[in-house]
Amino acid sequence: MRNARSIRLDRRRLLVDGVPRILMAGEVHYFRLRREDWADRLDKLVAAGCDAVASYMPWLVHETSSGFDLTGTTSEYRDLTGFLELAAERDLLVIARPGPFVMAELKNEGLPFRIYREHPDAVPLGWDGKPAESATLDYLEPGYLADCERWYAAIMPVLADRLVSKGGPVAAVQLDNEVGMLSWVTNTPELTDRTLADLAVWAFQTWGRDGSISRYGADPDDPAGWASQWRAGGTLDGSAAQQLALHHDLGAHHRDRYARYLMRLRDIALAHGVDDVPFLVNLHGTYAGRGRHFPIGISQLSKSYAGVPQMTSGSDHYIGELTVEKVPDLYVMNAFMAAVHDADQPITSLEFEAGTGDYGEDLSSLTSPETAELKTRLCVAQGNRLVNYYLFAGGHNPPLDTAVGDGNDRIAFTGERHGFAAPVDPEGRLSTTYAGTASAVRAVRGAEHLLAGMDEEYDDIVLGYVPDHYLTEYCHPSASGRRTQVGELERYRGMGPRDILARALLLGGYSFRAVDLSGAPTSAGAALDPAGPVVVLATPPVLGRAVQERLAAYVRAGGRLLLHGRVPVADDDGTPCTVLADELGVKVDDTVEGTPHYFPSVRATAWAGDQPEVRVGMLERLVAPDAEALVVDVATGAPVAVERANGRTVVMACDYPCHLDFWRQVFERVGVRRRLIAEGNTRGLVVTSTADGTGQRLVHLINVAPVAQSFTLTVGDVVLELDLGAREGRVLPFDVRLDDAVLRWSTAELDGLGDGSTVLLRGSAAGQALIETRREVTVDGDATAVRSEQGWLVSWPSGGGLDRLTVRLS
Repeated sequence: MRNARSIRLDRRRLLVDGVPRILMAGEVHYFRLRREDWADRLDKLVAAGCDAVASYMPWLVHETSSGFDLTGTTSEYRDLTGFLELAAERDLLVIARPGPFVMAELKNEGLPFRIYREHPDAVPLGWDGKPAESATLDYLEPGYLADCERWYAAIMPVLADRLVSKGGPVAAVQLDNEVGMLSWVTNTPELTDRTLADLAVWAFQTWGRDGSISRYGADPDDPAGWASQWRAGGTLDGSAAQQLALHHDLGAHHRDRYARYLMRLRDIALAHGVDDVPFLVNLHGTYAGRGRHFPIGISQLSKSYAGVPQMTSGSDHYIGELTVEKVPDLYVMNAFMAAVHDADQPITSLEFEAGTGDYGEDLSSLTSPETAELKTRLCVAQGNRLVNYYLFAGGHNPPLDTAVGDGNDRIAFTGERHGFAAPVDPEGRLSTTYAGTASAVRAVRGAEHLLAGMDEEYDDIVLGYVPDHYLTEYCHPSASGRRTQVGELERYRGMGPRDILARALLLGGYSFRAVDLSGAPTSAGAALDPAGPVVVLATPPVLGRAVQERLAAYVRAGGRLLLHGRVPVADDDGTPCTVLADELGVKVDDTVEGTPHYFPSVRATAWAGDQPEVRVGMLERLVAPDAEALVVDVATGAPVAVERANGRTVVMACDYPCHLDFWRQVFERVGVRRRLIAEGNTRGLVVTSTADGTGQRLVHLINVAPVAQSFTLTVGDVVLELDLGAREGRVLPFDVRLDDAVLRWSTAELDGLGDGSTVLLRGSAAGQALIETRREVTVDGDATAVRSEQGWLVSWPSGGGLDRLTVRLS
């Protein structure tokens, strides 16, 4: 028996035996590899620097006609216990992902075929009573849930016996996978009779009978009429407001049902002894290579984990290359995840895209090798404490025990080979992205002793997250009012029209967190402090009354607010609500959209200096008699952006292009100054920092541009001249304590610590570091160390053929 270990979540850190760590994992599917190949794949994972392995554990694979096989008695592909033991022999921690749903391109999303035959009532009825086209099920259908309990009763004891607390390798357990995703992507809400009866109880408790009739145009005490109205999406004879209210509350009720389901799975796992490791919830939501839809998963599932002890969420992202277009997506995804977490819950990434991106094996995509490293650098800077590279190693899909006549009779629909885009291909060969993945892990390892106990630092600004802006999973095909509302929400929410707001912040040099404006009590930043950071919010015309009232009170108390997009004029159900606009003293006179024959254009007023007239896609002409005009409509002179209260509030009701100099002036208008100043760089440089409570700091530089950067970086009173290669990242240490010394700054990043020494990853460029100490400093190779008034100045030339520089104290 190995020594028992402890894995805990505390203060947004992942503690391993009480020490903050960043776990770097890779997904290896034992059930897609012959037993003889497991050691090779795990050795390649270790060689890449990873200290954990993750794997789905599919119900479909492990259930046989005679019961459950988890030891390989009937097939080597089922030898889960053998795989766990092999991982333990390599000191790899295990992130267990036992479903019930696992997706992973498996048939039935990883559920046995019999489930659908034996539990037809679990197949949801969607709009107009049509059965779901995907493999989704009603998670709370009693028959399905009872079978889930039998599956957990088989696999959870296997995991419980091998928890780290008992000397085993299992460090965390994921509950189900991407809950709600199948319903969302197919626009299929769960509208079975049983679910609608549950919804009637929910509506009655929330609104009462008369309130429900008024709100939805249906009586919860009339099952037939109730079902007809809901399955028709409120289009039978309901008003526009009833149609919108019905769609909104359908999503809200699904949130509640998903939470009940995941809490039930958690209780079953606990009952079977899985009680000493964190539980994880995997969030879906990236779509068509972008992250703008990702907060749908947060909106759907946060009720199931926010504030739950020793439980947290993980991202699941597939966005391809990290570019100026997509880097704000990933940053905002992480920020919104953190916004709903409590003070102990760190963010993680349970499916961190790795590999070439050629998922169809048709050469339709080829991701550059450095992409995984750029994404890794950004995510760990934002506080990701677990990164699972998915898929790390490919394999093959073994045949089903019983042929089903579906064209391949294998466990998955991808064919014989699987994971052909992975860093390690199905045959075990290293792909073009393996080295990049290993480099990403090395970048984390070099500073993990500091980074794992640090938090990101922010400028004086927070981005508003409104969960109900992402209740857009469902829209009845005939609900035109709902379709219009969803279009407006998708266009303006989150990152702003054309993503301008988030892009201007991040590429303009600002670090920011997000705040959950719903006021959910579990959110660490739920309270709005009028003396705190500026709240910036991308707004559709719909903004729930409760959020409007919260923001109005915040402004009234002296809080600073920047709105970008449309002025909110409606509640979630479409009824007029101008609480916030009234507090800000603005009204919308007219909304103008660009057309093939009309080109709305605006010009900044004198406050911004000499700015050119610019074309916009949308503008709102505002009536704001007590405000100062910042931007005006060229055609009429009407203001489209205004400020009030000496710059404490700004309303930017047009999609002004992402001119970074202009937007920096806007942010300065509401009192935001950059902590870290990069000057002289081209577009595409992301700068943020992390720090601990003792003043040690790491400055993270990520260049997503396809060109090199030469710039001046100012951090406090330190000014550094830096060069950063195209699509390259670097983490610079500031005020880092060494043995009897302090590394005041370095233009190279750390590559670990030695006995009485520190190691810098010098790269090919010339560089310097300043060390304050009374001891002697020696360096190797062609570097020099010269004592000065400030300390020992270590310098090294470009080239030299050395990858690392060891600095010793003697």
